[in-house]
Amino acid sequence: LPLSFLSAGGCGPGAAGCSIGCPGPPPRTDAAPAARKMRCATIPKALNIPVFNYAKIGADRAAKEYGDVEVLWNAPVTADQLKQKEILESYITQRVDGIAISSLNGEFLAETINRAMDAGIPVITWDSDAPTSKRIAFYGVDDLASGRILGEQAIKLTGGKGKVALITSFGATNLQNRLNGVKEALAKAPGIQIVETYDIKEDTIRAAEIIATGSRRYPDLAAWISVGGWPVFTRNALANIDPSKTKVICFDTISPALDILREGKVQVLLGQKYFGWGSESVRLLRDIKQGKNPPSAIIDSGVDVVTKENVDAYEQQWKKMAGQ
Repeated sequence: LPLSFLSAGGCGPGAAGCSIGCPGPPPRTDAAPAARKMRCATIPKALNIPVFNYAKIGADRAAKEYGDVEVLWNAPVTADQLKQKEILESYITQRVDGIAISSLNGEFLAETINRAMDAGIPVITWDSDAPTSKRIAFYGVDDLASGRILGEQAIKLTGGKGKVALITSFGATNLQNRLNGVKEALAKAPGIQIVETYDIKEDTIRAAEIIATGSRRYPDLAAWISVGGWPVFTRNALANIDPSKTKVICFDTISPALDILREGKVQVLLGQKYFGWGSESVRLLRDIKQGKNPPSAIIDSGVDVVTKENVDAYEQQWKKMAGQ
């Protein structure tokens, strides 16, 4: 208690001059105890990956609207599957009411997710699935279909000819599915040659280095295709790209991606439902605890294809979602 309260003259009505140690009034018995909020543990891949900041906005917003949910948000500072597993295990120990996780490595986490489910803690995945686990549902884009879109856009921009380099981060189920979709689409254009697939290891800082290295190795590169947003998370990664020679097709639309698109350094961006990662996770876990099962084990959020033709309209919609 604050000192100003403890040093007051009385401990109750008419008790002026009573010392600090006096018993004070008896506790009230007519007030109902406050209901405990449902604790939703939400675990992104890493705290330093900027797309997840918007998932947190969505989760916090949904929790505030419901009023009976508390969002517990934690993840490794940088992408580290062992540390992510440790955080997941800690929430099982805490006996939280539900867990929503974007899996760095779905196979690696499957056993721990199953342990949570066996302990009566419902688990859903978002953004990146753990499909071999007992998780109840996954919310996110259809990654295979999204990868096909990336590949189809590359074919359109290159005329179906030339050398193409791919950027991914090995291990995550969602990124592998996107990569598979890209390759499936590109296989339909025999004039395109995939020269190399780079592993960025979920490290945005490596984007500029990888692109510079690849551009030197393949000076006649027709396109870069990135299944994650690393090349557009910073302004410098594509600084030396000549868009008249090399096209860039990339996932993610968070700042500064839209500005980079307007500058012509990237031609197509695929946007995800970033706010929905958080808000839908909270809604799904709350419904599950109330006995309402999800309509499907796979909930396709859809994807937004953003080009210079619709970038302004997309940005206005984004600002509205962000409350700007």
